[in-house]
Amino acid sequence: MAARYAVLHALSNFTFLRGASHPEELVETAAALGYEALAITDECSMSGIVRAHAAAKEYGLKKLIIGSEFRLQSGRKLVALARSRDGYTALCRLITAARRAADKGHYTLARQDFEDGLPDCLVLWVPDHDCTLDVEDHWLRETFRDRLWIAVELLADGRQREQLAKLREEGRRLKLPLVAAGDVHMHCRARRVLQDAVTAIRLGTTVDNAGFALYPNGERHLRPLDVLECVYPAELLGESLHIAAAIDFSLDELRYRSPDEIVPDSETPATYLRRLTEEGMQRRWPRGVPEKVVRLVEHELALIAELEYEPYFLTVYDIVSFARSEGILCQGRGSAANSAVCFCLGITEVDPARMETLVERFISKERNEPPDIDVDFEHERREEVIQYIYGKYGRERAALAATVICYRPRSALRDVGKVLGLSELQVGRLARSMQWWDGQKVDDSRILEAGLAPDSPVVKRLLYLVRELIGFPRHLSQHVGGFVISDAPLYELVPVENAAMPDRTVIQWEKDDLEELGLLK
Repeated sequence: MAARYAVLHALSNFTFLRGASHPEELVETAAALGYEALAITDECSMSGIVRAHAAAKEYGLKKLIIGSEFRLQSGRKLVALARSRDGYTALCRLITAARRAADKGHYTLARQDFEDGLPDCLVLWVPDHDCTLDVEDHWLRETFRDRLWIAVELLADGRQREQLAKLREEGRRLKLPLVAAGDVHMHCRARRVLQDAVTAIRLGTTVDNAGFALYPNGERHLRPLDVLECVYPAELLGESLHIAAAIDFSLDELRYRSPDEIVPDSETPATYLRRLTEEGMQRRWPRGVPEKVVRLVEHELALIAELEYEPYFLTVYDIVSFARSEGILCQGRGSAANSAVCFCLGITEVDPARMETLVERFISKERNEPPDIDVDFEHERREEVIQYIYGKYGRERAALAATVICYRPRSALRDVGKVLGLSELQVGRLARSMQWWDGQKVDDSRILEAGLAPDSPVVKRLLYLVRELIGFPRHLSQHVGGFVISDAPLYELVPVENAAMPDRTVIQWEKDDLEELGLLK
C-alpha cells in the first residue's frame, strides 16, 4: 500500500527571498503527488494564503492547512497551524502583534507573546541543525501541552540517522510525539538554483560568497510519496495524517461585517440608506423625480437589501460627506457611475435621468461579487481623509489594503546580476536595454553592448534566473487608497502590519485577495 502524507511545513515565495515557488505551484504539485494535505506556513505572514486557497479549489487539493512559521527572539523556530476558525483568529492576532511591534518588513516575538497559549492551534517545534532541545523545552511543553509535536525534517544531509535517533530520545524524555515534516521551500528540485539566488539577494552577497547560508542540496521540495516512504519511518508519516485530520478550517468560513456606528440608533441600515437616498433624490430633482429614476432607485435598493450591502454604501457616504464638509475635492468614478443610489448620495455625478445606466455592471447578484466604489480625493489632502478613517474606526478596525510589489525585468536583472558577481556597470547597461523583455529571446547585440558574451555560462544563467524571478513578490506595499473597515478587529480576518509611511497600517492581503473571498474594500 502506498504511503500517505500531509505536508505541515512549507514556505512559498511570500516568505520573501526565502521561498522559491508561488503558492499556486506548491498547491498544484501537492495535488498531483497525491498528498492528503498541504500547509502553507509562510514566516509570520498570511500574504499568500488566499492564492493557495483559490488554487486548492482549482487543482483539487484534498485539504489546505493554514499556518505560519515563527522565529522567536531566543532562536527557537515554531510552526503554528490553525485548527479552527478560533485558531485562525489567534494566529492572525499573533502575527499582527509581532509585525506591529517592529519596523515594516520585520517582526519580533518573545515568550510573553504566547501567554494565551495560542488557543486552538497545533504547534510544531522545529529543532535547529544540532537538534538542541533543552533550553526552552519545559516552557514550550507547558504552554502548548497536548498540542505540541517535534518536527523531524530529514533532508539528506548525511546525518539523518543521527538526527532521527536524537530526536526520538528527546521525544521520549519530554513525552512529546514526533512528526515528519519537510521544511519545503520550492515545489520542485529544479528551483534550487533560484532558491540559492534569492538567498544571496536577501543576504546582500553573491552566490559564490554565500557559503553555508545556502542549503547543501535541493531536498527542500515536494518529494514523491515513494521517496518519503524510504526517508521517514511509517509512524512519523502517519502522525502527519493525524494532525491534518484534527484540522477543520477553510478561508470560506470568514465573514465580513461592516461597521454599525454609521447608523443612528433609531434606524436600521436599510431604513437609513433609504432615507438618505430619498433626501438626495429631492435635492437632485427639486421639481420632481423622474419616473425612470424612481424605478432605478427602487431596483437598486432592493438588490442592495437582498445582498445586505447597505453598511458599505453608508460607510462610503460618510467618508465622502466628511471630505465635502472640509472642502476636500472628491469624485466617485468607475462602475459606481452606473448606480442611481450613488448619485443620490452625492458620491458620483452621473445623472441617471440623462444616461442609460446599468446597475448590474456595478452590483450583480449573479456574479456574487461585492461592489467596488472608487472615490478620488484631491492628492494634496488625501491624508486628511485617511486619518479621518483611522480616527473614526480605530487602528484595530481600519487599515489600507496591500499591494504586492513584484519583480519586473529590470529589477530582476539588477538583483540577479549582482548575486552572480557582475559589475554595476554591466548590470546597469543591460538593465537600460530591457525594453525588449516581452518573453522573446534576448537580442545578442544588447548583451554585447553591456560588455558581456552571449554564449557565456554566466550570461545564460543570468537570463534563466531573471525569467524565473520575474513575477516573484519582493515586498508588500500599501494600496493608494483601498481601505478595509470592519465592525470587529481586522486581525480576526487578516493580519495587520506597519506601512512604510508613519501612522499607516496595511493588511496582508491585496485587492484581488479581498475579491476572491468576497470581502468589501
